[in-house]
Amino acid sequence: MQNHLFWPSVGGRAQRRVLGLLGAAALLTFATSCEDNAIAEQCGLTCPVDGVLEGNASISGLSNVDAFFGAVVSVNQASIELENSVVAELRGIAGLLGLEGTAELPTAELAAAVKAGLDAKFAANVEGNLNVRFQPPRCQADLEVTATAAAQCDASVTPGSVRATCSGSCEISVEAQAECQANGTLECRGQAPNLRCEGTCQGSCQLEAAAACEGVCNGTCNGTCSSENASGQCNGTCNGTCQGTCELSAGGNCSQSCEGECTYTPPSGTCEASAQASCEFNADAEASCSGKCEGEVVPPEVSAECKASVEAKAKAELVCRPPELDIQFQFRVTGDAEADARAHAEFRAFLRGFRGRFAALLAVQARLQALGSASANLGVAAEGAVQQSFNTILRSDANLKATIGVGCALGQLSAVGEATQQAAGRVQTSVAAVATVSSGIVSGS
Repeated sequence: MQNHLFWPSVGGRAQRRVLGLLGAAALLTFATSCEDNAIAEQCGLTCPVDGVLEGNASISGLSNVDAFFGAVVSVNQASIELENSVVAELRGIAGLLGLEGTAELPTAELAAAVKAGLDAKFAANVEGNLNVRFQPPRCQADLEVTATAAAQCDASVTPGSVRATCSGSCEISVEAQAECQANGTLECRGQAPNLRCEGTCQGSCQLEAAAACEGVCNGTCNGTCSSENASGQCNGTCNGTCQGTCELSAGGNCSQSCEGECTYTPPSGTCEASAQASCEFNADAEASCSGKCEGEVVPPEVSAECKASVEAKAKAELVCRPPELDIQFQFRVTGDAEADARAHAEFRAFLRGFRGRFAALLAVQARLQALGSASANLGVAAEGAVQQSFNTILRSDANLKATIGVGCALGQLSAVGEATQQAAGRVQTSVAAVATVSSGIVSGS
């Protein structure tokens, strides 16, 4: 496919300057007896055939402008990836439910079909409501991605000389724990000292003496149990006190022995050697993290036209872990012991698959929420990001290549608008699909 010189649509002095530079290019072409676009193409005096909508960010040859296009491409591609993830998990749940004819359904209709299937499944097996409790998905941003994006966008930022900071919680080294004590709150995650968890226990809590259980009680329930095994022991939600093992999938209080993961604030000011230390920094603290950031990443100081693209790049590459789910319900009992045993076994098997699929949906939902704001900010910043560079070139003695590069960038503004609108539409559709499936079963975290 043939490339062509781009003639930007500008007026007045700007137009005379651009046309004058382009005229110089024409003279250069005649002077070298050029019969085609080969020299112009070799010198970078053409606009690329593929643009932002085709996934190409190398539009202008100007680092700050192309960094902006790179952020648009990243957000657009992330929205496609996340929508595909939502569809894949919904189809997985549809398969668990035995639904047919869902393979070709659009996202909204697929979500509605899955919701109807879940409602029917729960109505047939659960007395009352089924509730899903969970801690919010842990999402981490890579500080290096943010710092690199800042250096690519803003020429005044020297690569490797600056670091992004974390406004929230981030993993820290042993050496940084004292600094954390001065600027925030130190948190440890691992085995509780002497198995006594003065915080949140996630996993098994051994209750030698009867105590409240915020999860699934496996043992003796002094009260009402939602489900019992063949031996008459509780293996469900205990409305009373539990003696045995309390499974805290979504985390909770463990008054006795926590044999799972404990998240706690150490009274000594230092985490155990085997625990992962993280720091929740104060709002006014500026701290660099050696690991990932759970919270808002604060980029280094960059020009105003770079801010939106740097933030968008970080949010497009956010990583969110699926949360552990605590699924609480009471089995429906028909009075036919043999039929009930078969139905309960089948429903437990279904829940094992559903647990993983639904947890993955919640992690995708967390990424979608971050990506939605990034897409909106990029759309607002689009014209300003390119126009600023255009104004800078017109005020300077820029060469022909730079001038044409800005012209190519201006020609992509409508594509940027289309790309950000497409991304926003995918995010909106995907968020709505997760909300459809979650309605009525998520009881909070």
